[in-house]
Amino acid sequence: MNLLVCIRQTFDTEEKIVIENEKVKDADAKFIINPYDEYAIEEALKLREAQGGTVTVVTVGPERTESALRTALAMGADKAIRIDSASDDESTIARLLAGIAKKEAFDLILGGNFDVDTGAGQVTIRLAEELDIPHIGAVTRLKVENGHVEAERDAEGATEVVECSLPALVTAQQGLNEPRYPSLPGIMKAKRKRIEQYNPEDLAPGDALTKKTKVLSTFLPQQKEPGRMLEGDLDDQVKELASILRVKCSLV
Repeated sequence: MNLLVCIRQTFDTEEKIVIENEKVKDADAKFIINPYDEYAIEEALKLREAQGGTVTVVTVGPERTESALRTALAMGADKAIRIDSASDDESTIARLLAGIAKKEAFDLILGGNFDVDTGAGQVTIRLAEELDIPHIGAVTRLKVENGHVEAERDAEGATEVVECSLPALVTAQQGLNEPRYPSLPGIMKAKRKRIEQYNPEDLAPGDALTKKTKVLSTFLPQQKEPGRMLEGDLDDQVKELASILRVKCSLV
């Protein structure tokens, strides 16, 4: 089974976000693999171990994103591809990934349910649309055999069971598995492995790379007001709470 895993490098979840000139400052930031993408890598490795085949990881980003690919290789991926683009437009990224998917023979594409920095979760859905294949999101259990996919997925507090035929794309939700740590031998091997590189023009015509979205501004959330304890007897507290809520609602 040939498995293609789409990953993205994101800020370390412990990083403090700093904004300068309405842009996120990332010069000194630490980056990691998007945590939900780690579940996708792990699931691909488990499927390969059970059924054979190859695991290819691909990312769209600048040179620094090669560290994320090296980590995936150290976990056990067979091959890594970087598309040299700094685009943050989900439509463009999906089209670039579709270009790779059309070059690489694949049975199943995996990705994270969403990115922890933007929370958008658009790229993989757009990719499935570009390739005209089924998409199953927020998967917490996956079974693949005989060209058939059976997946359990989160659905607003319930669980859905969804089935489809290969080729398909699934996105991994927390709970699907427990990602492995890269081993020392794996890290040493990953350092020597070649990372294939493509330019955007190699994968899509120029008009297909036109951005569909534009960031108008970037800002931190407003500081929350400190909590307030209501005092007095219960009747007085209820009246004060009602008065506070009435004022708050009038400001919305």
